Amino acid sequence: MQSTLLGILGLALLGTLHAQDSIPVQADFQQDKLTGRWYSIGLASNSNWFKEKRHLMKMCTTIITSTEDGNLEVTSTYPKGDQCVTRNSLYTKTEQPGRFSYTSPRWGSKHSIHVVETNYEEYALVATQISKSTGSSTMVLLYSRTKELSPERLEMFTQFSREQGLMDDEILILPQTDKCMADAA
Repeated sequence: MQSTLLGILGLALLGTLHAQDSIPVQADFQQDKLTGRWYSIGLASNSNWFKEKRHLMKMCTTIITSTEDGNLEVTSTYPKGDQCVTRNSLYTKTEQPGRFSYTSPRWGSKHSIHVVETNYEEYALVATQISKSTGSSTMVLLYSRTKELSPERLEMFTQFSREQGLMDDEILILPQTDKCMADAA
């Protein structure tokens, strides 16, 4: 019984590691070109918090800056009720350019972040594998330098999200808003 349980746990861990390895990373990633202002255009996730909050979500602004030691400071400002909330995260670089790690101080979850594809001037597609004590989840973000993207880019985001195992009801093009956009200048 115990060896069966250990075998199942081993397979689950192997599956998680394989899932992280199967997420591509931008070839010839140039971190300095990723910095600056981005708008969150699309969000897809199979996490419980997303399912509970998706009807409240709106577009947000994210500012990415490089730190002296080569990590990324990611500051997102988003509307929550009648307030603007700002969240700061430090994405720690890994040995693979375009791949970062982050541990949530609030939830203790571990995030493996992959910059999947970007042309730096228009869009960035980012996928994250999230592991915590209650299980793992996947999140895909579509960033844009402007508040709108072409239907082709939106379709690319939707298709990639599906390839990560996400269902259509777990994929959201975020509603535009002007709220909280000026605060992130």
